[in-house]
Amino acid sequence: MKVTRIMANVATDDLGKAQAFYGDLLGLDRMMDHGWFQTYGSAETMTVQLSFGSQGGSGTAVPDLSIEVDDLDEALKRMQQAGVPVEYGPVSEPWGVRRFYVRDPFGRLLNILQHQ
Repeated sequence: MKVTRIMANVATDDLGKAQAFYGDLLGLDRMMDHGWFQTYGSAETMTVQLSFGSQGGSGTAVPDLSIEVDDLDEALKRMQQAGVPVEYGPVSEPWGVRRFYVRDPFGRLLNILQHQ
């Protein structure tokens, strides 16, 4: 047996917030929509990963999700234009990533990062 996909599920009564944040701001495609359950994703090939930590690095909280992007400056600009507060960063970390933390509309702490 091998794991072929891991999906994060977030409970909400307002699916429109998911579209506004994950679709509009982060550019993910709505891959599935049952009306009561939506899945956002990308056609990009990704590796399956599940991380565990006692901290998020540099003394930060462990984020709920880490989202790697190809243009951190553009992601930051979109968050700022949408009025999403940045809780940490942007900062270049000693382990080779540049990143910042924000919260999604559901209160989840997100680590938005780009490998350097």
